[in-house]
This record gives sequence, C-alpha cells and structure tokens, in this order.
Amino acid sequence: MTVIQSFSETSSEPPVRGLLHRPESASGDSLILTHGAGGNAQMALLVALAEAFAGAGFAVLRCELPFRQQRPYGPPRPGDAARDRENLKHAVGAMRKLLPGRLFLGGQSYGGRQASMLVAEQPVNEEKQLADGMLLLSYPLHPPSRPDQPRTQHLPKIEVPVMFVHGTHDPFGTIDELESARKLISARNLLLPVEGAGHDLGFKGKKKREELPAAVLAAFQTFFA
Repeated sequence: MTVIQSFSETSSEPPVRGLLHRPESASGDSLILTHGAGGNAQMALLVALAEAFAGAGFAVLRCELPFRQQRPYGPPRPGDAARDRENLKHAVGAMRKLLPGRLFLGGQSYGGRQASMLVAEQPVNEEKQLADGMLLLSYPLHPPSRPDQPRTQHLPKIEVPVMFVHGTHDPFGTIDELESARKLISARNLLLPVEGAGHDLGFKGKKKREELPAAVLAAFQTFFA
C-alpha cells in the first residue's frame, strides 16, 4: 500500500514543501511533479498520476512551488519564476538523497515549463544531469490565441529524454505546433496525444479522465525502459 506523507526540506531557501507518495515495493526511481499557474500540489491530475506511478514502484513528490506557498490563490507574479526553478533544483537534491535510482522531473503547464527551463539551464559539461528524463503535461507553447509568442527558446538546450502529454483541444498549443517544437530537442522525445482533452487533460473540478494515468504510466515505462 502506498503511504502519502507531508514532505518538507527547510534547510534550503526557498524551502521544498509537498506531498510524498512512498510505494510499497520501491524501485528506487523517483518522480517530481509540480502544478500549473492556477493550481497547487493537490490538483486532481497530479494526485491521480502520483498514485499510478507509486503503484509501479516510483516515489513521487507532488511539489508545491514557492509562489503557491506564499499565496493560496492567483497566478505567479513577475520575478517568481526564477525562485520557483531554484526550488525545483532543491527538490531534486532532496529526492536524490532519499533514493538511489533514476530521477524524473516535470509537471503541468507552468510547472512543467519551469522544470524544463531548469534542466535547460544546466551547464553541458556537468558530469551528472539534473534529471534523467522529463514528463511535461500540457506544455504551454504560447499564450492562448498567441502563437506569435512562443515559449520554446530554451528547448534546444534540453539534453535529456522528454515525454509530452498534450490534449488535442489545448488552447496553449496545437498538436501540430507541439510536433514542431519537439524537433527543437536533440534528445529522444515522445508525444502522447490525449484525444478531446483541453489544457486540464480531462481533470477539471470533479471530472476525471479515469483511463489517463494508466495510459501515461504505460507510455512512460516503455519510453524510459
């Protein structure tokens, strides 16, 4: 049975806070997932994915970004992004101390974008990559209806495998646009389209796309085998 416990690492600034899913039969691998600009670590999508991955032996940290630790509602403010990325770097360090295996990093929308920017910022000459791979959910390629404002400048600097999960009705980027963006990444990458889903990937309010977590897990395990 998976144990879910509060997680806090306050020796770093900003502190790492969230909820840690500890699997009954641990593989030694871990996954850090964080939330979008309008959400928090309790988002139904993150909970469902954490439960699915923990069931397969992953330790999963649902990470609450600093901007949300400071304010329970509202989007991040200008200047929050760098602090949020630093927080994710601390989260990686904390999880690497706990578990010996591979570490994967990602999140939904804003959280996934900050995670990808953090990985892209890592100097190419470092011996060990910050993360062994990425899981990006509803990556926000551009603001809705503004394809002229792409958020892809850092993608060519990502040197670890990346798996994208994206709804076919996502206003932050079409499947065709994401296919083009994937070509900017030299590392292996995969796109799992979610038919009919928007930016929330079918998890909105009490609504849940029950089959999605298992589908994401299966594709992830095959891709990162």
